[in-house]
Amino acid sequence: MPEFLQLMENSGGFTPVGAATDKAALTEALRLIRNEHSLPRHRQQYLLHEAITTSDFPTLFGVLVQNDMLAKYQAYLPDWRAYCPTGTLPNFNIHTRHKVYGNDTVLPVVEERAPYTSVPMGTGHYHAHLEKYGRVFDISWESVINDSMGAFNDISERFSLAAQRTEAFNVTSLFAAAAGPNTGLFGAPIADVDGQNVTNQGVLPLTIGNLQTTLTLMSQQTDPNGLPISIRGAHLVIPPDLEWTARAILTSTSVQQAASAVPVVTNNLLPQYGLQLHVNPFLRVVDVSGTSDTTWYVFAEPGIARCMEMDYLSGYETPQIDMKSSDRVPVGGGGEVSPFSGDFATDNMYYRIRHVMGGWQLDPRYCYAQVGP
Repeated sequence: MPEFLQLMENSGGFTPVGAATDKAALTEALRLIRNEHSLPRHRQQYLLHEAITTSDFPTLFGVLVQNDMLAKYQAYLPDWRAYCPTGTLPNFNIHTRHKVYGNDTVLPVVEERAPYTSVPMGTGHYHAHLEKYGRVFDISWESVINDSMGAFNDISERFSLAAQRTEAFNVTSLFAAAAGPNTGLFGAPIADVDGQNVTNQGVLPLTIGNLQTTLTLMSQQTDPNGLPISIRGAHLVIPPDLEWTARAILTSTSVQQAASAVPVVTNNLLPQYGLQLHVNPFLRVVDVSGTSDTTWYVFAEPGIARCMEMDYLSGYETPQIDMKSSDRVPVGGGGEVSPFSGDFATDNMYYRIRHVMGGWQLDPRYCYAQVGP
């Protein structure tokens, strides 16, 4: 089995870059590749060949890219993780999450000498599976000739940004779609897996009063037994066009309300609710409807209950970079082929990023969408 897995990792001529462990060589390679001492180009090239052999360089450089990419990737904490929790799955199979309900209603009185009674249990099932995402990044031989090591300087930055954007797009796609709120999670009503119809979508614009109304509607949701659920703490997720409106709502100290025929100014209690604001720029990418800039969402605190979740492949929670070995063979000798010479067909050098993830749409009671006009 280990040999088979290794063959899978190396398929297509790509080899994991994490195999190199020579820290001294890595440090020296990093300094020279980035030319931290501002050496002339010919001096930099000479020291590179002196410090690192031709056969070592692709692996060492690949590890540098991987380490640098992971440092950038892990240094950034995505905003969406506050309202969409994460987990892991063991493989690419379709996975089922069981929802068991019943036996959590109010307990009945048990009379003296009377037997205890039971109530039927119900079950429902949520489903999810992982997908593999990736891209090949190639550097042309001409770019290396023209720009020396500068052609490699932003590879890790590009890979890190690509992985972060893929995650943000996939999370946003769990609750939004091209036509508006994702119908797998929102509806008026939508049927949960427990068989109960849940209304969690409206048509209200974002205002102080409508935000209070939406929070009230969420708190009025009930479980399959008809009992109220508990929602304490929430997250307001908006497109960029609603940012200033949302900030004004959440930071204002007073609000004007109508009492009879005379407007009355009262305290704005929303800042005391602990509502967290999240501006999601991918909403305008996923949702291409005419109301994408006025649609807003509220999610319950994930620590209380989850309406969605993003999972990664266990053991591969972060993106990985592989490199493609050169398939060039010099004619008539001449020693080893320089890694900068590229492959046989195109003269290009190839690096590949792979990232595995997948999402769940869970209990719709703990989220609400408002499609503003």
